[in-house]
Amino acid sequence: MLSSTFLISYNKVFYICKMKKYTIKDIAQLAGVSKGTVDRVLHKRGKVSEIALEKVTKILNEIDYKPNPIAKNLKINKIYKLAVVLPDAQKDSYWEPCSGAIKEVENKFQHFGIEINKFVFDASETSSFIETSLNVIATSPDGILMVPLFQKEASKIVTKCNENNIKVSIFNNYLDSNNFIGQDLYQSGRVAAKLMDMVLKKGTIGIVHIDEDYQNATHLQEKEKGFRSYFNSLNTLDYNITTVHLNYKKSESFNNSLLAFLDKNPNINGIFVTISKSYVVVEALKERATNIAIVGYDLVKKNIDYLKQGEIDFLIHQKPKQQVYMGLNYLAEYFLFDKEIPSQLLLPIDIVTSENIDGYLK
Repeated sequence: MLSSTFLISYNKVFYICKMKKYTIKDIAQLAGVSKGTVDRVLHKRGKVSEIALEKVTKILNEIDYKPNPIAKNLKINKIYKLAVVLPDAQKDSYWEPCSGAIKEVENKFQHFGIEINKFVFDASETSSFIETSLNVIATSPDGILMVPLFQKEASKIVTKCNENNIKVSIFNNYLDSNNFIGQDLYQSGRVAAKLMDMVLKKGTIGIVHIDEDYQNATHLQEKEKGFRSYFNSLNTLDYNITTVHLNYKKSESFNNSLLAFLDKNPNINGIFVTISKSYVVVEALKERATNIAIVGYDLVKKNIDYLKQGEIDFLIHQKPKQQVYMGLNYLAEYFLFDKEIPSQLLLPIDIVTSENIDGYLK
């Protein structure tokens, strides 16, 4: 128990008292048992008779004993292996800041027996996610922090982790029954709708999903639900909303697909891009002299450039680095210090404009 100082008042005279810091030796003497018996009770290992257990437990309760979690881990001298499973940043720069978060957590816990390994998959291929995740499980990590980009497959991977006694936390996208760190995606969609409403006041809005399988992507579904719910709550006929799903393999084919969508919906004056690729929409629109408001996500370089140029009106910052840092930090403290991981930790929804972008880049 950590020593602390407090004041006791008796007949208006104050006395300074020190709470005793009890050692295993002290507890053993008070309970009338050996130090080895106390050690086995405290660390729940080995056999202890019921009588000895009662004696030690009674003393622990009387002195309100609190173990030192740091000393406990140093004594055990165990290496905890953590794995991070996330999309390949070389194919989507949104994930680049995650590597910095991993390094920071490694440095923070380098003297406490925490080992972190990063595994990446191709975000456009379900099979890549499955293969990578199974390879991670085969390494027998103690904990995994993962992005459940493909909902059905991710649920199966989590079940397999549970069967192998692997602790799982998730970030960025929802997945039922798991610790989640990220933004409220539904509210994120509503915020995007509010921003669009402020810019347009009325008109036709296109919701643009790029690359991902919408039916298997909870984050896209939740953002669209939130976006539509905002306009539904207005009870107005001033807006019309339509959705398109596009693939970005080559810029030429993507541009043609987007422009065909605009030809089919010539009154569109606002576009909501649900992932970090707002910049590809801007580049496609350069082929036409259009005045379309764009609300999108994430501080990737090209998005930042177009935000500063006024080609993108608003970006919602999802903070991938902070999500990974907090996710790994909670996992490390769970294993080292027996701290519980919050079932859900929702981060603030930051709205970034050309006026405040520099503050996010420092």
